[in-house]
Amino acid sequence: MNAWTLAAAVLLVLGLGPCVVVATRGDPLRRLVGASLAGAVLVGVLLLLAKGFDRSAYVDVALVLAVLAPAGTLVFTRLLVEENRPGEENRDDPS
Repeated sequence: MNAWTLAAAVLLVLGLGPCVVVATRGDPLRRLVGASLAGAVLVGVLLLLAKGFDRSAYVDVALVLAVLAPAGTLVFTRLLVEENRPGEENRDDPS
């Protein structure tokens, strides 16, 4: 284990752990923030692992995740906005 992989392990535990806790608890907005931050932390972990293991393929995975994570956040944000629109609270209620 070199310094890069040690840094990745520390970031994985200390950075991703709180993001998972926030993403699994609370209101939908907090969960969205936790999931978005988890994507950013994972990009950092993958970049550190790429340097630590000297594998360029991990950089490609990190770059793909860096592009797709904000897109996923936008999709979830759109779903939250549609869910919280005023006047559409009883849309699924048949009465």
